[in-house]
Amino acid sequence: MRRLKNGKIEAVVCNCCGRTLQSERGYLKEDCVNIEHVFGYFSRKDGIRRKLDLCEDCFDRIAASFVIPAEESEENELL
Repeated sequence: MRRLKNGKIEAVVCNCCGRTLQSERGYLKEDCVNIEHVFGYFSRKDGIRRKLDLCEDCFDRIAASFVIPAEESEENELL
Protein backbone atom coordinates (compact mmCIF):
# COMPACT_ATOMS: atom_id res chain seq x y z
CA MET A 1 0.00 0.00 0.00
CA ARG A 2 1.51 3.28 -1.11
CA ARG A 3 0.95 6.60 0.59
CA LEU A 4 1.88 9.55 -1.60
CA LYS A 5 2.40 13.19 -0.72
CA ASN A 6 2.73 15.77 -3.51
CA GLY A 7 3.23 12.92 -5.99
CA LYS A 8 6.20 11.42 -4.09
CA ILE A 9 6.28 8.30 -1.97
CA GLU A 10 5.69 9.09 1.68
CA ALA A 11 5.54 5.43 2.73
CA VAL A 12 5.10 1.94 1.30
CA VAL A 13 3.62 -0.70 3.58
CA CYS A 14 3.67 -4.41 2.70
CA ASN A 15 0.07 -5.56 2.31
CA CYS A 16 1.01 -9.04 3.57
CA CYS A 17 3.09 -8.48 6.74
CA GLY A 18 2.38 -4.78 7.42
CA ARG A 19 6.04 -3.77 7.53
CA THR A 20 6.86 -0.23 6.39
CA LEU A 21 9.58 -0.33 3.74
CA GLN A 22 12.54 2.01 3.99
CA SER A 23 12.23 5.21 2.00
CA GLU A 24 14.10 8.49 1.87
CA ARG A 25 13.13 11.77 0.23
CA GLY A 26 10.31 10.16 -1.72
CA TYR A 27 12.29 7.17 -3.00
CA LEU A 28 12.23 3.54 -1.86
CA LYS A 29 15.53 2.33 -0.38
CA GLU A 30 14.56 -1.34 -0.82
CA ASP A 31 12.67 -3.16 -3.52
CA CYS A 32 9.12 -4.41 -3.44
CA VAL A 33 6.64 -6.08 -5.77
CA ASN A 34 3.86 -3.74 -6.88
CA ILE A 35 0.77 -5.39 -8.33
CA GLU A 36 -2.15 -3.59 -9.93
CA HIS A 37 -4.86 -5.55 -11.71
CA VAL A 38 -8.33 -4.85 -13.07
CA PHE A 39 -10.47 -7.96 -13.15
CA GLY A 40 -12.29 -8.43 -16.45
CA TYR A 41 -15.23 -10.33 -17.79
CA PHE A 42 -15.82 -13.88 -16.61
CA SER A 43 -14.20 -13.27 -13.23
CA ARG A 44 -16.08 -13.03 -9.96
CA LYS A 45 -14.72 -9.48 -9.60
CA ASP A 46 -15.71 -7.83 -12.91
CA GLY A 47 -14.48 -4.24 -13.02
CA ILE A 48 -12.74 -4.34 -9.63
CA ARG A 49 -9.23 -2.85 -9.46
CA ARG A 50 -6.82 -4.20 -6.84
CA LYS A 51 -3.48 -2.61 -5.89
CA LEU A 52 -0.95 -4.06 -3.47
CA ASP A 53 2.71 -4.02 -2.51
CA LEU A 54 4.70 -6.97 -1.19
CA CYS A 55 8.09 -6.76 0.51
CA GLU A 56 10.75 -9.07 -0.88
CA ASP A 57 10.47 -11.51 2.05
CA CYS A 58 6.70 -11.93 1.61
CA PHE A 59 7.09 -12.31 -2.15
CA ASP A 60 9.70 -15.05 -1.63
CA ARG A 61 7.48 -16.87 0.88
CA ILE A 62 4.43 -16.75 -1.42
CA ALA A 63 6.40 -17.71 -4.53
CA ALA A 64 7.91 -20.71 -2.69
CA SER A 65 4.37 -22.10 -2.29
CA PHE A 66 3.66 -22.13 -6.06
CA VAL A 67 3.10 -25.56 -7.59
CA ILE A 68 4.59 -24.26 -10.84
CA PRO A 69 7.53 -21.94 -10.12
CA ALA A 70 7.53 -18.46 -11.61
CA GLU A 71 9.90 -18.00 -14.53
CA GLU A 72 13.17 -16.40 -13.53
CA SER A 73 15.86 -14.73 -15.60
CA GLU A 74 18.67 -12.30 -14.93
CA GLU A 75 18.62 -8.70 -16.16
CA ASN A 76 21.79 -6.89 -17.19
CA GLU A 77 20.45 -3.37 -16.84
CA LEU A 78 18.34 -2.22 -13.91
CA LEU A 79 16.38 0.98 -14.42
